[in-house]
Amino acid sequence: MEKKPVKIVETVLRDGHQSLAATRMRISDMLPALEQLDNAGYYALEAWGGATFDSCLRFLNEDPWQRLRTLKKHLRKTPIQMLLRGQNILGYNHYADDVVREFVNRSVDNGVSIIRIFDALNDTRNLECAMRAAKEAGAHVQGCIVYTISPYHQDKDFVQLGKELAQMGADSICIKDMAGLLRPYAAESLIRSLKAELDLPIDLHTHFTSGMGDMTYLKAVEAGADMIDTALSPFSESTSQPCTESLVATLEGTPYDTGLKLAELNSLADYFKDVRKNLIHDFNLNANIPIDPKVLTFQIPGGMLSNLLNQMKEMGVADKYPQLLEEMPRVRAELGYPPLVTPTSQIVGSMSVLNVALGRYKMIPREVKDLILGKYGRTPGPIDPEVKRLAIGDAPQIDHRPADDIPPQMKKLREKLAEEGFPNAPIEDVLSYASFPEVTLNFLRHSNIGMKFHDL
Repeated sequence: MEKKPVKIVETVLRDGHQSLAATRMRISDMLPALEQLDNAGYYALEAWGGATFDSCLRFLNEDPWQRLRTLKKHLRKTPIQMLLRGQNILGYNHYADDVVREFVNRSVDNGVSIIRIFDALNDTRNLECAMRAAKEAGAHVQGCIVYTISPYHQDKDFVQLGKELAQMGADSICIKDMAGLLRPYAAESLIRSLKAELDLPIDLHTHFTSGMGDMTYLKAVEAGADMIDTALSPFSESTSQPCTESLVATLEGTPYDTGLKLAELNSLADYFKDVRKNLIHDFNLNANIPIDPKVLTFQIPGGMLSNLLNQMKEMGVADKYPQLLEEMPRVRAELGYPPLVTPTSQIVGSMSVLNVALGRYKMIPREVKDLILGKYGRTPGPIDPEVKRLAIGDAPQIDHRPADDIPPQMKKLREKLAEEGFPNAPIEDVLSYASFPEVTLNFLRHSNIGMKFHDL
């Protein structure tokens, strides 16, 4: 059989600790391992974007841009990969095109080589600006298929989406299975379907939440997946990715042999075992996060369920939790079957909690109304007519790209930051302010100046 080595994207520096350690890994935790990670032979190191940006500013007293520069200084061989939420960049709302372009440009200038770009609704209009900017900046552009299960998410739908991403200039395609819903034989079918129609590398990203992640990867590799995302064992499995060492050992000596050396990976795992232990202690984190096969029934990520249960406890309706499990799939269907990933997961979740606590659609948050109006993009399926009537009445839904309604923002953001006492803020600080205004102001006023400006 012809050799077809599988490339490994290591997630320990981003999604591994985002999933298992509340995104609390510090640059000081990463530094001692960077040279060894750089020499291990990974295809890429996912190390920036996602929730790390917010966490740096909000919890760790770190400038995320300085973190990126520090990573780039020490990672001289292996590309740094980031996760970008399309027109949302790293926030929760759409931004003007000038903000998106500038954010992408500065990300590449500061060290990012591969940008994985997704939209929660799989609306490619929300990817256009970011993908074009990344391409022009010289980055590898990885367009995302956000995986979920519904009548509007069949293999043929995902193949059509893949074709659109290819036409938009994607250099590779990522199947982003954020909830661990992709079953092994479904992965085999989907990847064969994509490979039959597309001449692009395919990367599969899954989570171990349902307990099937490594089986899903094995069938995906056999079907032709070019890359898979894994995490070193101390930050793997549960709600994170399958284990790097285990997958490397599984494929060793086969046509799919990754070429990575288990001895090197074991040494790295020993280091990160201590890192995780320290993070659990320093931030009082939950050390035991079990797998949750119920995600296959309710299609709700386990971490999301725990957050919603906390909301219900605060509202004094925790006894209605069983009703919530039934309500969420119903609300998701009524809102057009959006995939449950930021920000649509929060929108569907909050609406479901309110329905259970107060009565169905008695109180409708602004974000739900905006989703129905089309301000987040095109939902995969139609909105339930009665829910639409209750939420927005006769107001028209927009059918154009939502960001077309947002005027340029960079000039005003600079002016606002100047009014707050930072007239000479570098462009990176302006972009941080655009993403998280109050958090950034607090950071700029109270941060450790040595940490912000010293080149580690």
